[in-house]
Amino acid sequence: MKAATATLASGQRVASVGNYLALLKPRVMSLVVFTGLAGMLVAPTAIDPFTAFTALLCIAAGAGASGALNMAYDSDIDQLMTRTATRPIPMGRIARGDALGFGWTLAAGSLAVMALFVNLLAASLLAFTIGFYVFVYTLWLKRRTPQNIVIGGLAGALPPAIGWAAAAGSLALDPLVLVLIIFLWTPPHFWALSLYRSEDYARAGVPMLPVARGKKAARRQIFAYALVLAPTGLVPAFIGLGGPLYAAAALGFGGWFVFDAWLVMRERDETQEPAARRLFGVSILYLFALFAALIIEHLMGVPPVATLSFGGWA
Repeated sequence: MKAATATLASGQRVASVGNYLALLKPRVMSLVVFTGLAGMLVAPTAIDPFTAFTALLCIAAGAGASGALNMAYDSDIDQLMTRTATRPIPMGRIARGDALGFGWTLAAGSLAVMALFVNLLAASLLAFTIGFYVFVYTLWLKRRTPQNIVIGGLAGALPPAIGWAAAAGSLALDPLVLVLIIFLWTPPHFWALSLYRSEDYARAGVPMLPVARGKKAARRQIFAYALVLAPTGLVPAFIGLGGPLYAAAALGFGGWFVFDAWLVMRERDETQEPAARRLFGVSILYLFALFAALIIEHLMGVPPVATLSFGGWA
């Protein structure tokens, strides 16, 4: 049996497993799971392997459900944008109603399993994340305001708090700092994309900042966010979460982020937008480097910078 989409004698198309996987936005899902894992590992309470696996599976399923629902509700504008026109629904590989059923079933299942096998706090945070992404960002903000990604970015920022809650059964200031880092990272990351995809968003009627306020305003906002993000990214090193590897990653990649954001602000080539394309890639490296450093240090037992003393490790 071929993995690709098959065509029935009636002319109806049968979606393949690959089509349904594409609905989950696997690249976004992998980043969500990665940051959720970091939040889980830095929590003060150890978590058993079964609970950890279950929590990460639920975070992945919840993120995938959000992606599927987003694609279903945005299918009308996805078909107008070059970047999204090849998604399963615009291509006719999956019916919009099937995607909605798949997304809501996956969402309900992830929440039920999280509540039954992990804890209610983690399940509540996951429910808030899915609901915020679908109802607040996708259905309300995305088509109405250029601040859509600023406010809506909270949904994508919460996985470290979910991971922490899964391990500790409570929340604290520490995971909220990680949430804040992702929250501040999201606008410049997506505005860099929307700078060189502005025609797509304009065609679809989505008021992303470069479309609604102009590219010059978007460039200034990107640089302003970068200036706030870089020092915020260093905070975990001084509150007992990050060690020397994390501090080096936050300093080095944070400086790179600011420099490239400055180049975006000075960009003159508004046709190809090379600086914005480069910043989009750098922004992904930045977030990956910070959370990878947290994961590596905690797996290796490296003490955080806050425990350092002049005599060595405290």
